[in-house]
Amino acid sequence: MPVAHPQLQSFLDYLKFEKRYSRHTLVSYENDLTGFFDFLELQFGSVALPEITHTFVRSWLAALKDGGLTAKSINRKISALRSFFKYQLKTGAVAQSPMGRVVAPKNEKRLPQFVADKDIDTLFSYVEFPDTFRGRTERLALLLLYQTGMRLAELIGLRESAVNASNGSLKVLGKGNKERIIPVSDTLLAEIKTYLIEKATVAGADRTVLLVSEKGKLLAPRSVYTFVKKYLSLVTTIEKRSPHVLRHTFATHLTGAGAELNAVKELLGHSSLAATQVYTHNTIEKLKNIHKNFHPKA
Repeated sequence: MPVAHPQLQSFLDYLKFEKRYSRHTLVSYENDLTGFFDFLELQFGSVALPEITHTFVRSWLAALKDGGLTAKSINRKISALRSFFKYQLKTGAVAQSPMGRVVAPKNEKRLPQFVADKDIDTLFSYVEFPDTFRGRTERLALLLLYQTGMRLAELIGLRESAVNASNGSLKVLGKGNKERIIPVSDTLLAEIKTYLIEKATVAGADRTVLLVSEKGKLLAPRSVYTFVKKYLSLVTTIEKRSPHVLRHTFATHLTGAGAELNAVKELLGHSSLAATQVYTHNTIEKLKNIHKNFHPKA
C-alpha cells in the first residue's frame, strides 16, 4: 500500500531493509511523519523538503501540544523527524536539517506508585494466605519483594545458597550479573528457614533456587505477577499492583523514614544516584506539610 506522502517512501524502505526495523516500529514512524506532512500541507500548502524550516516544525509541535498530546508523545514524533531529516542529509535531498533549532519538551516525571504503610501492615498481618505450600510460597515471595526491594527476575532467580543466616543477609544477582548484599531481619530469616524445611518434602523440588511452585519448579514471571496483583488488590486501591510496585514501596518507605539516598541506591542495585532520586518525592512532600503547618510565615 503506497504511503500518503511520496517523500516518505525511500526513508521507510531504508528503515525496513537496511535498519531492519520491526513492523510495529515502521508503522509508528509512518504515522508520526504522515501527521507532520498532513499538517504541513493543510497549513502551508505544497512545501519542498529543502524549504522546510524549524518554524514549520515548531508550528506542528505547538498544535500537538494544544491538542493535549503529552511531552513523551511529542518527543517520539520529534525523534521520528530527526531520523527522517538525518536520512535526507545523508542522501543529499537537503543541505541542512531543520531539527537543529527544535528543542524537545521535558518529559513529565511520573512519581512511582507505592503501597501505604497501613496497607502493607494489613497485607502481612490480616490477609489470610491459603494454608498450603503454594500459599506459603506466595506469602514469602511478597515478604521478600517488600523487605528487600529486589526485582521480579531477581526474586525468581534467588538461590538457596544466597541466604546467609549467620550475618543476616541475602546475596542477590542483579542486572549485568552484578551481585549485591541485602540485609534482612531475623523474622524474615526464620520465615525462610521454615519454608525450606517444608520445601524439602516437595518431591523433585529444584534445590538451586529458593522459591518453587507446588510442583517444585521454578516460578513463572506471569504467575508471580498474577498473585502479587491478587493480594495487593485486597489491601490497596492504587492503579498499579505489580511486583515492581513493592520495590517502589520498599524504597519509598526507606527514604520516608530518613534513610540516606546512597544507601537506598546500593540496596536497589541502581548504577547511578539519579535513578534513586525519584524516591525523595515522599520525603519532600512530608517536609512541605511540616513547613506549611508549623512555619509562622508559610
